[in-house]
Amino acid sequence: MDKRVIFAVAGSGKTTLLTERLTERSRTLILTHTVNNERHLRTKVISRFGFLPDGIRIMTWFEFLHGFCTRPLLQLQLGTRGLSFEQPRLKLPRSHRLHFQDKAGRIYHNRLSLLLMYRQMMPAIRARIERYFDELLIDEVQDFAGHDFNFLLELCAAKVSVLLAGDFYQHTFDTSRDGNTNGTLHEDINRYEARFRAAGLMPDRERLSKTWRCSQTVCTFISSYLNIGIEAHSLHATLIETVSDRGRAAALHQDNGVIKLFYREHHRYGCYSMNWGASKGLDHFQDVCIVLGSSHWTLFTSQTLSTLPAASRNKLYVACSRARGNITFVPETLMRPFRT
Repeated sequence: MDKRVIFAVAGSGKTTLLTERLTERSRTLILTHTVNNERHLRTKVISRFGFLPDGIRIMTWFEFLHGFCTRPLLQLQLGTRGLSFEQPRLKLPRSHRLHFQDKAGRIYHNRLSLLLMYRQMMPAIRARIERYFDELLIDEVQDFAGHDFNFLLELCAAKVSVLLAGDFYQHTFDTSRDGNTNGTLHEDINRYEARFRAAGLMPDRERLSKTWRCSQTVCTFISSYLNIGIEAHSLHATLIETVSDRGRAAALHQDNGVIKLFYREHHRYGCYSMNWGASKGLDHFQDVCIVLGSSHWTLFTSQTLSTLPAASRNKLYVACSRARGNITFVPETLMRPFRT
């Protein structure tokens, strides 16, 4: 059975690749991390068929872990009462119930996959996958971390076709964290790829290596300034410009046709805006305005943005790669008068 992981670049057609392999008769489980991604995938499938075929299930990661895995297999045994998104406070051995659950019986979300593995539920979970589905598709695989990543690799051993897809450099948050578990997972793409290969999945860096969304101008900027390799299918040029006067900044602030992307706290600026990382997965922006804080602006003007910490660099990559058209960079100091 074909088992592979595709490393995609932003705007390369990852969602299209996942959904176009489906038919009305597919028996397919599609998993992704966030509610927004789940909604986007569901919309794409429905727009293709006009409805959601009975054999296709689209679920968020924790919906899958809790609803498909834990409740049928462990709820009666453990008396679980949902999930807790608090961090475990007590240092207890895994044999102790409170290592995995709070006093109200809620399972700690960041130890849910560990609980299933600790209770040796993986054979039963794989059997459930094999019973109901012929293939497993995972979207935004770069966001799986902590115990969830170990669980995912074990899940992929199920006797079904497996396709994982994601962009290593769009890793902006983790499904969960628990101490040092897989704490260095996203530090090196070659070591990351090796983890999949060791689990029997064939890595593919070529199929989705070019973007349909961004111009060659934007791709060259990302490659040169952020040291993240990306190429465009189209060679058309767009503009990348900077704003240095208050009048132009004020006009951009009022322009609801251009999204303003802030590093954080976008809601405080009273305009059509989002945070860099939160724009991930969105594909409908033409021109974008990226607001840089003082330290980011210094690195930008000195062409040393690639020295940003990985988390910040990845979020900026997400922001830049939203643009189908032009990118305008503005220092946050020019937007500060509008901040509340």
